[in-house]
Amino acid sequence: MKSKLSFLFFIIFALCLSTYAQDNTAPASTPYQQPTPPRVTIKLPNGRAAAIPKGPYKPSWESLKENYKTPEWLMDAKFGIFIHYGPYTVAAYASEWYSKHMYSNGGVQKWHVEHFGPVDKFGYKDLIPLFTAEKFDPDEWADLFKKSGAQYVIPTAEHHDGFAMYDSKLTKWNAKNMGPKRDFIGDLGTAVRKKGMKFGVSNHRIENWDFMYPDLKVKTDQFDPAYADFYGPPQPKGTPTSQAFQEEWLARNQEIIDNYHPDALYFDNGINGRMFDSIKLRLAAYYYNRAATWKKQVTVVTKSDAYLAGSLEDYERQGRAPKELTNYYWQVDDPIGEKFGYVEGMKLTNAGSVVSRIIENTCKNGNYMLNISPKSDGTIPDAQRQILLGVGKWLSVNGDGIYSTRAWTKFGEGQFRFTTKGNVLYAISTKWSDQPVVIATITPETMKVKSVTMLGHEGKITFTQDEQGLKITFPTEKPCEYAYTFKIEGSGLKK
Repeated sequence: MKSKLSFLFFIIFALCLSTYAQDNTAPASTPYQQPTPPRVTIKLPNGRAAAIPKGPYKPSWESLKENYKTPEWLMDAKFGIFIHYGPYTVAAYASEWYSKHMYSNGGVQKWHVEHFGPVDKFGYKDLIPLFTAEKFDPDEWADLFKKSGAQYVIPTAEHHDGFAMYDSKLTKWNAKNMGPKRDFIGDLGTAVRKKGMKFGVSNHRIENWDFMYPDLKVKTDQFDPAYADFYGPPQPKGTPTSQAFQEEWLARNQEIIDNYHPDALYFDNGINGRMFDSIKLRLAAYYYNRAATWKKQVTVVTKSDAYLAGSLEDYERQGRAPKELTNYYWQVDDPIGEKFGYVEGMKLTNAGSVVSRIIENTCKNGNYMLNISPKSDGTIPDAQRQILLGVGKWLSVNGDGIYSTRAWTKFGEGQFRFTTKGNVLYAISTKWSDQPVVIATITPETMKVKSVTMLGHEGKITFTQDEQGLKITFPTEKPCEYAYTFKIEGSGLKK
């Protein structure tokens, strides 16, 4: 009996203890929920950007179709320089999307915490004081670009992170006011134009609407009201872009247009949607009418079908470039490494590959714009410099077959790629041959050849022509590396 009572007491005690434990257990922690405050925007007169100045362009697709022409300077240029440079280069980790990844990618955030601290204590804004660009020399950069053979330069005026790399009266978060404390766009533009090159800018402001919204359930510094004029705050994915934000986007572009007179204005994929058509058309009309008063040929540069008319189509990375000759003009922007912004240990391409892409695009009716990745201190790493100089060395010999040429009726045959200039046909060989080679396309019916020379080689080239094509003999010595340009002259060139 005693043992039964003891057992019963034990059961009652256990039940009471269990009930006590359940009553006093803290509720399970819930995941951190990011706040969603409304976007802060600049107050504009009557809530709108400036009116479109008088001129031939109206904010309609019909007006753009009627008035726009691809600038001759752009079709002559063939090779340009793109630049991704901003506070993200301080981290030099992950990519130029560091401002997003540090809040939304677990691995990148872990790296950030280890190197800088928690994202609610040390956010993206805190990289700006470390972004000093103390070694940036615009004249030295411009001299390098000129030696590379580039004919135009397009740096990022503002990337997805929302930091303006130019002197702005619309936002205090700009390079003149903090960080480098100099007008990067203005200083570089002056140096580039002094060297005789064209100067444009890229603007990725529209992406800033939701680009940096944190995917990780961790407290960040992004929703602190003190920094709302920088971070936005960022909006959740799928939130419709407000009209106020679109007006601010236009106003910021107008400031760039009026202050820097860019020869080209590049936009990323963020403006592709049809919901932005109205604001995009107003921008184009504003820009093109302004340029008419400057008496300059300029162009908007966009991707996909962002603009139904009135812009140069751009393809991001060479792999997306047209594979055949097109009836419209276009451009590729392609990074010198695996990323667009500088990261430590980035793998690079080489000069030969860049030369090959310039040739391929030129013969198919396009340009090649090579993106370089400067370090945060304002230096261009030597490995990148050597690639640029290697390209420039090739162009110094073969430029006559690239610059100011136009695509022919056929882009290539076998190892040869074709370009034309007036009545001259250029056949650029991507291989060296110790034996005579026949170009079957160039028969007397196509062109009656009178002279063949190789750029960089003194003297004539031995050739014969018949119904089988043009048979040419390479000289005994190579005039350059990578590819070799035959200049073919005669009469009756079919176009």
